Amino acid sequence: MAECDWQSHGQGPDLVLIHGWGMNSAVWSLILPYLTPHFRVHCVDLPGFGYSAAKPGLIIEDLAQVLLKESPVDATWIGWSLGGLVATQAALLSPQRVTGLVTIASSPKFVAEPGWRGIKSGVLSDFARQLERDFSLTVERFMALQAMGSPTAKKDVKALKQAVFSRPTPDPRALADGLAMLADTDLRQGCGAIKVPWLRMYGRLDGLVPVSVADAVSTLAPDSHSEVLTHSAHAPFVTEPEAVVDKLKAFLGNKLPAT
Repeated sequence: MAECDWQSHGQGPDLVLIHGWGMNSAVWSLILPYLTPHFRVHCVDLPGFGYSAAKPGLIIEDLAQVLLKESPVDATWIGWSLGGLVATQAALLSPQRVTGLVTIASSPKFVAEPGWRGIKSGVLSDFARQLERDFSLTVERFMALQAMGSPTAKKDVKALKQAVFSRPTPDPRALADGLAMLADTDLRQGCGAIKVPWLRMYGRLDGLVPVSVADAVSTLAPDSHSEVLTHSAHAPFVTEPEAVVDKLKAFLGNKLPAT
């Protein structure tokens, strides 16, 4: 029996889609219609999110291994935010199975340090404390933070809420473990070891993964390719779904339907 809930749609080469912290795989609903005519799309709820049971105490390597055990043998992995971190870890662990990598609004190290842009560690600490008091409100606040700066912020937050709240609320233990992954994971040294084709997408207005991270990762992984979504903050596939699909089309061989 699978440890995670997977929902598969469409026919064709396999894509694995991994959502971000506090969310579930329903966040991909806007982009699915563009993918399913030509691809077999596998959307997973990470442990403790959506329809997947919690597996407390997971670290990033464990989480990647859980997904690798249940995923298609030969697939392009598309990960958003924390999901991008998980997909990157999976590509490092099993390049024979993760044959292409797409990270959206993600970073190999989310927390800022001298010389590296990112989230201030105090922000994640505040979220951790707030989770103990009111985890639903904390998740809502995080949604607002993701859309901040986008010219369509209210619309984006509404779309995220409708998707996320269509499924069971996240397990507080999974939320805490996810925050720990965001706080502690540093995959910068591994970026140069990723040999599969790698597309990185960023939102120009993103306050969680600053767009300057794009150039920094290009230095670490010169064979990868980056794209910046001009009008997007942290959820480009919500703000500019057609632009995201266009960039995916180019990366995946121009096999998707026209927008």
